[in-house]
Amino acid sequence: MATNRTPNTALASLIGEAGWTNGELARAVNRVGTENGLQLRYDDSAVCHWLSGTMPRTRVRPAVLEAFSRRLHRPVTPREAGFATAPNAPAEAVDMVASVIELGSADMDPTRRAVLGAAGAFSAALALNIPEYAEAADRLDTVKRDPHTRIGYGEVDTVMAMTEKISDLDDQFGGRTARPMAAAFLVNTIAPHLKADAPADVRAAMLSAAADHLYLTGYMAMDERQDGLAQRYYLKALELAQHAHDHLTYCTTLRGMSVMAVDLGHSRLSLRLADSASAASPQAGPRMVAFLAGQQAHAAAQAGDRITALAKIREAEVAMEKAESKAKAFGSYDPSSLAYHVAQVRYELGDKTESIESLEESDRVRYSVYRRGRVRHLGLLAERKLEVGRLEEACGHWHQMLDEYPHVQSGRCDDRYRAMLAAVRPYARNAFARDLYDRARTIKATARA
Repeated sequence: MATNRTPNTALASLIGEAGWTNGELARAVNRVGTENGLQLRYDDSAVCHWLSGTMPRTRVRPAVLEAFSRRLHRPVTPREAGFATAPNAPAEAVDMVASVIELGSADMDPTRRAVLGAAGAFSAALALNIPEYAEAADRLDTVKRDPHTRIGYGEVDTVMAMTEKISDLDDQFGGRTARPMAAAFLVNTIAPHLKADAPADVRAAMLSAAADHLYLTGYMAMDERQDGLAQRYYLKALELAQHAHDHLTYCTTLRGMSVMAVDLGHSRLSLRLADSASAASPQAGPRMVAFLAGQQAHAAAQAGDRITALAKIREAEVAMEKAESKAKAFGSYDPSSLAYHVAQVRYELGDKTESIESLEESDRVRYSVYRRGRVRHLGLLAERKLEVGRLEEACGHWHQMLDEYPHVQSGRCDDRYRAMLAAVRPYARNAFARDLYDRARTIKATARA
């Protein structure tokens, strides 16, 4: 029996705006899918079917939207692409705890992780639709309470302590090591606490602690380059932080989303998220101001806004001076983090030499427990030195990176390792580069054995 389909004129319009052929769109979607664990083999015939009114599979639609967003340098919504029932479209409110359990359960099960990662790429359109903090409605009645279970501040303290311990493991060993533990704790401990009966103040404290744990789990997913999954965790963290009236976790999560967006090249979106994070924290102390302004500066620099970038990095520097004059704050935004942001601003604005100096300063003052950060930033420092022709120095920094790399399970560190191999391969006749390349291949082979 024939089915009457309505041609997707919205999709056709987007293809025209992008200047793509059907085959070029198909290849772009395949690339995004590969980044997110989907093995796609679309060609121009598949796009012809979409244009005739056949909807892409549900899990593929976010990849289509992301491909257009990258091509057009702006967010593309499901409605613009003619995907009226796309998974990112607004839906009716669901039980908040049930959605937390569903997200964490899928993540803690190794057999379902590939499906989770393939559930969707990072969506610029979805990130743009985050409501302002003041607009968030208190929808705690969407949580089904368990009258037979009651919690107090002891349970809140347990959640906070566990989150802190997992965060320490993440800093030292990477998100791939610690995230399964975080997801399991979310499902088995935090979710039941969220459903339990409690006085209003305890309930708000538990929501806040849960939001912070969701933020950390999202950060670890981002570290593993599971950006679509990280976004889901971040959005859930924002929801719980709103319910708890927790400005700190709310703006910290927005900043985390800005970091992810700038890493993916969504400059304007990153700046918008960073600005929203700053606006949501009107009474921030000096260290928090530096934490937020540093990210604003990086996003603005990548977006080509020189004036804003320089103003914000100066704001971060002044705030850090005030914060450091009061007390050291181990485990929070510190001079090493600020120096990294200064380096990124200088690089984006075209000053590679000054950027290198700032990265060297960041490495000098970084606490030794931040092993993942050291691996990533030593790799970045080496790449920058190679760009200005300092091959032997770059090889020295890469050797330092390799000293730590086997101890860290991190997708972002893996990125730096692969970048190193690609960068030194053309210099095979150079003794320093050849020695580095041989050592790097040996380390990887040993890790796989």
